Amino acid sequence: MFPGLRLRRWAPADAGAVLAAFADPVMVRQAGEPVVTLPAARRWLADRARQWKAGSAFAFAVVDGADAVLGNVAVGAVDLRHRTGWVSYWTVAAARGRGVASAGCRAVASWAFEDAGLFRLELGHRVNPASCRVARAAGFAIEGIQRRKLEYDGVRHDVELHARLATDAVPPPVRPGRTSAG
Repeated sequence: MFPGLRLRRWAPADAGAVLAAFADPVMVRQAGEPVVTLPAARRWLADRARQWKAGSAFAFAVVDGADAVLGNVAVGAVDLRHRTGWVSYWTVAAARGRGVASAGCRAVASWAFEDAGLFRLELGHRVNPASCRVARAAGFAIEGIQRRKLEYDGVRHDVELHARLATDAVPPPVRPGRTSAG
């Protein structure tokens, strides 16, 4: 676990950290456009700021006690009429498997319920055990499989859907060195 883990709004000064994060081949599908240059990283940050201002999505940098960027958590597809949102996340390679994603998702869910007034949050991922552990450790219950929802490189993938409600019990903190409570 990383000491002092917290969420903060993305800032223009984070462009270098964003560029470094997207240099990881695992990150290739995490943005609408490739983030392979500093101007592209600045556009990615500007898009987050525009979405925040419009109230359509709220993205946070997940940082450690030294303010080093470890990842991103966001609540997007915000529907104020129904008080719902979609949680997404990514982490830098050094933070994977260390509880950062689940801690970030727990924190963003608390923010969404307490500060944004949302009631239901959904989180979906391609079917795989690691992403399921993140969602469950963050208190998101499994709701089912969305068959062949996503397409990458011409291949369709099932998505496991999870949800968390404002009325659900707050999940216990993840123990250091683990990505799930179970």
